[in-house]
Amino acid sequence: MRDHQREVTTTGVPPWKSPVALSVTLHLLILGIALAGWSWTSPVEEPSPRSISARLITQQEPEPSPVVDPVDQQKRDEERRAEDQRRQEEAERQRQEEEARRIAEQKRQEEQKRLQQQKEQERQEAAAKEREAQKAREDEAARKKAEAEAKERARQKAEEQKRRQEEARRKAEEEKRRQEEQRKREDAERKRQEELARQEAERKREEAERKLREQQLEAQAEAAQRAREEEARRRQEAAAAKAREAQMLSESEKYQALIRERLSQAWYPPSSATENMTARLQITLLPTGELSGVRLVSSSGNTAFDNSALGAVRSLSRYPIPNDRDTFERYFRQFTIEFNPRRLR
Repeated sequence: MRDHQREVTTTGVPPWKSPVALSVTLHLLILGIALAGWSWTSPVEEPSPRSISARLITQQEPEPSPVVDPVDQQKRDEERRAEDQRRQEEAERQRQEEEARRIAEQKRQEEQKRLQQQKEQERQEAAAKEREAQKAREDEAARKKAEAEAKERARQKAEEQKRRQEEARRKAEEEKRRQEEQRKREDAERKRQEELARQEAERKREEAERKLREQQLEAQAEAAQRAREEEARRRQEAAAAKAREAQMLSESEKYQALIRERLSQAWYPPSSATENMTARLQITLLPTGELSGVRLVSSSGNTAFDNSALGAVRSLSRYPIPNDRDTFERYFRQFTIEFNPRRLR
């Protein structure tokens, strides 16, 4: 039975037609095509090559289920598992290689894009520099043109200014001659007028001097008359003032005597008073004769004596005063009085 089994397993599909061989061959073919296409491609930008992934599926013909020895069966299972493991590793390796190719392709495309962008930037920079150079040339040409035009305008302006200056100088000379002639005529007329004015001024001066002498004489006479009148008025006023003063003094003495009499009647010195004690008080009155205020100017040295004098002044409700306001303001608006046991002053 074992010999029969070996014969069945070895007389199947040829080895180069086995699924493993076909799969490895197909993957190698795809890898070779991809590498050849990558190396032959032009550096010009083009769409990324498409990755081709293929899997060969072989359908084995059904074989009769021979009677298998358990030991051989276990060996075949191990071989099958090893084959499956190898296939998986091969598939993983191919996937990693594919991923590496994809990353390499992506990097190549990115580098190519970067180079293209760099070239484009360099081209744009060169174009910008060319535009700037062109603009500089145009600006320089415009500047030279403007300078030439400015020089031409300056020349024309200078010529026009020179012509105007010549014209102005000619007119100025004519005006100067005309003004000189006018000045001569005016000088002659002015001299004539000055002579007439001098004669008229001389006549007016003489007339003014005559009038001034007359006015001075009249003023002196009037001043003498006013002086005599003023002297007479001053004498009259002095006499009247003297009479008024004498009248006011006489009237003030009369009312001062009345006030001293009223105060002596109202004053009651203390028993401790002596003849050497004197209290001086300042009295302020209202125009109605009422007491406005009293102040102790000089003390007697005795408080009771001073208070008795203050009490006497405050006890009078109304003081006798003159009707004449000037006499009141001068002698009775504010006055001082001395209290002494022998006299009131």
